Amino acid sequence: MGAYQAAGDSRVAVLVDCDNVSPEILDYSLRVVAQFGRVVMRRGYGNHGTLGNRWQEALVRQAFTPCLQYQYAAGKNTADIALALDALEVLFDQRADTFCLVTSDSDFAYLCRKLRERGATVFIVGEPKTPDALRNASDQFFEWRRRALESENEPDEKSGSKVELDVKTEGVKPVPPRPPVKRRPRFVVEAVALLTSDTSEGKVSLGALGQYLKRTDPAFSPQTYGHTGLLDMLKTYDLLAPIQEQGGHWNVSLAVAASDVAACPRCGNLGCVEHAGGTWCNRCGDFATPPDPAHLPSNNLRRR
Repeated sequence: MGAYQAAGDSRVAVLVDCDNVSPEILDYSLRVVAQFGRVVMRRGYGNHGTLGNRWQEALVRQAFTPCLQYQYAAGKNTADIALALDALEVLFDQRADTFCLVTSDSDFAYLCRKLRERGATVFIVGEPKTPDALRNASDQFFEWRRRALESENEPDEKSGSKVELDVKTEGVKPVPPRPPVKRRPRFVVEAVALLTSDTSEGKVSLGALGQYLKRTDPAFSPQTYGHTGLLDMLKTYDLLAPIQEQGGHWNVSLAVAASDVAACPRCGNLGCVEHAGGTWCNRCGDFATPPDPAHLPSNNLRRR
């Protein structure tokens, strides 16, 4: 399975739906797309009311071209249509092959599908409110969350407010943040079982597994489940065995011993293995016959 293209190979167009997202998302969006190639186009779309004030400052500071769209009738969003038409025009003119749409509006899901059908790569940067229809229409989704301190500190820019804040907090020890709860979603085990079911060694490379998880869920991130990375996440599973091969690369397999057991009663797979007093089917990604509770450790992975 191939790797991502090296930075510089792709020409990226960043198109922002200013009517739908906050100006603070702009800096994060540019950091995201920097890893995918050279940004050749920066445009922000919105009506007269949207492109004033904070959006105007953000677009100018980051060298975006503001695309002002007048509303010819109430309730008509001309900015969305302009963004979609420009994206298709840029693709057909071969000015860009990778698109980053900064929006949380699910109306752009069809545009994402059309761009991908024509061979383009599509990334979405959106807020937590972004519907699944838009998330899943992209090659990869990046979720931006507003920092709580930004909205709290913006009004307190006067020196008097800062002095008062310092007096109140003097001598107060900061409360250390709680460590994130590490979770182990079951779909990771199911992915390993699926990818290794037809291999002779029963292994899948760490990179191939990561690409598969991203393709099935563009918003997937180990950090969401409290882990620093995919390898750190895999090491917490009882049913998975990460193995470092010669040369330093990592492979992953199911942490069960192979055995000649009966075929899976569900799918007929002959690659079943014995585990925890039951029968684990690589193809189904589940126990074909239930395990013995006495053989299951207290922290063993269970369906969540």
